[in-house]
Amino acid sequence: MSHKRYSRRDEPLHSKDLAVCHRVLDHIRNEQGIEASSDESERIASIIIEFYRQGVHDQMQLRALIDVARGFTHRET
Repeated sequence: MSHKRYSRRDEPLHSKDLAVCHRVLDHIRNEQGIEASSDESERIASIIIEFYRQGVHDQMQLRALIDVARGFTHRET
């Protein structure tokens, strides 16, 4: 029998988790004019989920981290 330990990152995301990720993705796509079916949209979605699995659940923090990951150094208000 395997005694492999599983981390929080191995657990499936639930509907409330996915809803948070989707809201962040929608906001970024609308703000940046990114098509939902584009490769960039898929890349952003993957990054959002990865950060979420790492424990970043605050929407503003997720958006800021996505900006950094995409090479934006500041957010226009």
